[in-house]
Amino acid sequence: MWEARAVDGRGNELLEWARSRVLEREPLRREVLRAPQDRVLVITWWEAESLTAELPELPEPAPDLITRPVHRWRFESVT
Repeated sequence: MWEARAVDGRGNELLEWARSRVLEREPLRREVLRAPQDRVLVITWWEAESLTAELPELPEPAPDLITRPVHRWRFESVT
């Protein structure tokens, strides 16, 4: 999971930036969401052996587009 907060008023720009990023390989599934305060969230699903597997990641946007460093988390399904 990748989450970033845009500079005020630039949420649509960050959303389009995230949607246009091409990863080195395609995940099983990818969802792009937005939230209040110009936040953008990208969730990708991968077939991987562990949470530490080498997987493509979205990069950091330009520093003038975001208010803080990107947050990244990895999860695994437990169902």
